[in-house]
Amino acid sequence: MWAYESVFYQIYPLGMCGAPFENDGKAEHRLKVVDNYIPHIKKLGCNAIYFSPLFESDTHGYNTRDYFKIDVRLGDNEDFKELVKKLHAEGIRVVLDGVFNHVGRGFWAFKDVLEKRWDSRYKDWFNISFDGNSNYNDGLWYEGWEGNYDLVKLNLRNEEVINHIFDAVRFWVSEFDIDGLRLDVAYCLDRDFLRRLRDLANTVKEEFFLVGETLHGDYNQIMNDGMLHSVTNYECYKGLHSSFNSMNMFEINHSLLRQFGPEQWTLYNGKHLLSFVDNHDVSRVASILQNPKHLPLIYGIAFGMPGIPCVYYGSEWGVTGDKSQGDPALRPFIEKPEWNELTDTIAAMAKAKRESAALNYGAFKSLVLTNRQCIFERECDGDRVLVAVNADENPYTAHFDARAGRAHDLLTGESIDFGGGTELKPYSVMFLQPY
Repeated sequence: MWAYESVFYQIYPLGMCGAPFENDGKAEHRLKVVDNYIPHIKKLGCNAIYFSPLFESDTHGYNTRDYFKIDVRLGDNEDFKELVKKLHAEGIRVVLDGVFNHVGRGFWAFKDVLEKRWDSRYKDWFNISFDGNSNYNDGLWYEGWEGNYDLVKLNLRNEEVINHIFDAVRFWVSEFDIDGLRLDVAYCLDRDFLRRLRDLANTVKEEFFLVGETLHGDYNQIMNDGMLHSVTNYECYKGLHSSFNSMNMFEINHSLLRQFGPEQWTLYNGKHLLSFVDNHDVSRVASILQNPKHLPLIYGIAFGMPGIPCVYYGSEWGVTGDKSQGDPALRPFIEKPEWNELTDTIAAMAKAKRESAALNYGAFKSLVLTNRQCIFERECDGDRVLVAVNADENPYTAHFDARAGRAHDLLTGESIDFGGGTELKPYSVMFLQPY
């Protein structure tokens, strides 16, 4: 599948395009800001975009009002149609955020329930009790996602709800030619709904990609041949920055061996999880890492490990943002992209990832592991890449069976001699292809 050979770029459009937090109903063609990023995304080497919510919503995008309409704060459906055409012309696929677990209080069917109560034909679209009350003093109780009453839980066992969502999916494919969906809080979604969504995905477009947001537990429960193609790898997200801040490479290595190692009990061999160092929900990696010299290194592991790497807009040149300051701090208005040494390094990693069978499909094998250094191998059909990281301020000489005399560093083009040990420079990352 195309997604397994891709590098994703995540955009949170309401933030990046400078939309007001509250939906003021004023039409502004802010989505055109994304046009400024298309050459940048292509130069960076990303060939797919994951757009956080674009549909009409109350505030932050995850409280949907209308599944068939681009948020008025961003523009209109024609704006998005033109944007997809431009992205496809540059070889960039488009994946949208599918927020199907819940809607906003401004969702038209829920507003009908608030108005007509028992007489609303949509009352069974939600989990409602007319004998209770909500935090909004509606005179009725309804299930909100994780107790948040601004996020009204949909009844995904209701055929009308399912058909409404599936009609929306067909609409975005037929009218806009999107290439996939990222499913918000996929771990909450009804499993039968996910199976039926996969059946729909198999028919609406060839290789229509489904990736789900998951946090903990066994990802195989919803990432399998009958449900989702991929899920977010939050286990390794945590292990990545924690390994650098605690100077303990054993942590991320343990997770990678548990997920993709050579033993038969490993969990996800042959599967492709979405890898990331930050996103719209967590602090920017430049704000998490205690040593800024570790920034290119953490990206090195994220791009070198099994999975589909995803870069969050702005982080590729070191934008900061702390979750403690609220979600808007993580989703800033950035009208035009920037480029620096970190961006150069990530672009080289993206190129290596896209062009390497080993990095796209190869198995994972740990070769060298200390608290501050790690070298692991990816190999597929004769293609072999060694990812070598030295997080220390001092050089390190690694000794291992290289099975070759020299290697080509895919990131810099340098030739590396394996004889007498492999020297890793301070704060360095290499993608070595032996020959």
